[in-house]
Amino acid sequence: MNVVVCVKQIPDPAAPGALDPSTHTLVRSGKLILDDSDSYGVEMALQLAGNVEGSEVTIVSMAPNGETSGLRTALAMGAARAILVSDDALAGSDALSTAKVLAAAARRAAPDLVIAATESTDGYTGTMPVQMAELLGMPSVTFAKRVSTDGTTLKVERQTESGYDDVECPLPAVVTVTAGVVEPRYPSFKGIMAAKSKPIDVLSIGDLGLDAGQVGRAGARQEVVDVSEAEARGSGEIVVDEGDGAQRIVAFLEQLKVV
Repeated sequence: MNVVVCVKQIPDPAAPGALDPSTHTLVRSGKLILDDSDSYGVEMALQLAGNVEGSEVTIVSMAPNGETSGLRTALAMGAARAILVSDDALAGSDALSTAKVLAAAARRAAPDLVIAATESTDGYTGTMPVQMAELLGMPSVTFAKRVSTDGTTLKVERQTESGYDDVECPLPAVVTVTAGVVEPRYPSFKGIMAAKSKPIDVLSIGDLGLDAGQVGRAGARQEVVDVSEAEARGSGEIVVDEGDGAQRIVAFLEQLKVV
């Protein structure tokens, strides 16, 4: 079974972020790290592959400047190889353009199962994986809190507001996993050293049969036209209890329609 995991390499959230003033998009120059939300997908893939003999995990990503730091983390966790799409023409890609690129890259691994996070921590659109499934012609199951497979059928407990649904579908398929679906392993020293020699195929859009008009700002269906700071949170009201504190709190909650 060939398992593909889509991961995003992002600027370190611990460092102050910066926006490009001309495009209003996040500056992605410099070292990038593996998105924490994707570590769950990598771990899930490794566990599923370990349960089906002859399985292999391939990491697929899209990043500028040939950046591979985040991919090396996933390889150190245990993935066998990675495919990176890096091309200047990809700058400004929206979710659909990204789905086109990752779908084309994933096809190279002939996936039986594609795993992704429900959304990235620097984009939060939550739309890319299902768009990718459509482009690949595969069924998609979202918000998985538990996943199992025998190599031919996918069984998922899909998280809902009231509990979970039991979903079953044939492979190949695309599944998005929630944070906490598994506990991601820490890369061992042996894994880190082994990751240095694992193959990473770096591709351009031309290698995928795509042209500049399909991706990047040229192919984007959405555009960030302005960015403004969020309004500062105002100070709250202090209620001094003079015998009517409870009534004033109830009145405030009624105003908010909480009670």
